Amino acid sequence: MPVQKSQYEISLAEYSDRSAAVALLKQHRPYLEMIPSLRRPDESLVTIPLPIIRIRKTDSYLPQTTCLPCDLAILMCDPEWKIKTGIEILVFIHRPDEDFSDLLARWRQTQVWLDKDYEWFMPPRYSHILNEGTNTIYPLFVVFRETKEHIKRGLLGSETPFIVQTSELVFDEGIKEEQQLGN
Repeated sequence: MPVQKSQYEISLAEYSDRSAAVALLKQHRPYLEMIPSLRRPDESLVTIPLPIIRIRKTDSYLPQTTCLPCDLAILMCDPEWKIKTGIEILVFIHRPDEDFSDLLARWRQTQVWLDKDYEWFMPPRYSHILNEGTNTIYPLFVVFRETKEHIKRGLLGSETPFIVQTSELVFDEGIKEEQQLGN
C-alpha cells in the first residue's frame, strides 16, 4: 500500500507542535541532544511548518523571499538569552508519489538556498528572536512503513538520517475527530 496523503498531512500537522517535534527528535538521539534545555522545550525550540526565508543579498541587491522545499524547520534557541543558536534541523516528510530522487532533491535544493545570507520568517510569537541563518543545518527524513524499500535503502546509502513513522506518534484522523466530539 503506497503512502497516503493523509499520512503526510497528519505528520506535518503533528510535528508542527513543539512537544511532537521533541518526540520526533527522541527517535534520533544525536539531534535530541542538540536541544538547549529539555526542561524548557517551549523556550528551547521553534517549529516552523513549510518555512520561508529571506535571502538578504541577491544579484539584484534586493532581498528575495522563498519557501523552502522542506516540510518543517526546527530552530534551537537559548532559553536564557532568547536568541537562536546555530543549530537548524530541517525535516523532510516522505510525500505521496515521491520517489527517492525527488525526496533527496528537496534536501539538495534546501542546501542551495541556505548557502546564502538568510533570515527566517518566524511565527509571530517568536518574531522578537534574533533569527539570522547559519551554515549548520541538519536534515531528518521521516518515512512510513509503506515507503518503498529502495527509498529507505537510498537514504541509508546517502548517509542521511531518517526515522520510520510509527502509528503511535501520529493519531488516526478518525480518533482525533472522536476526541474532539467527546470534549
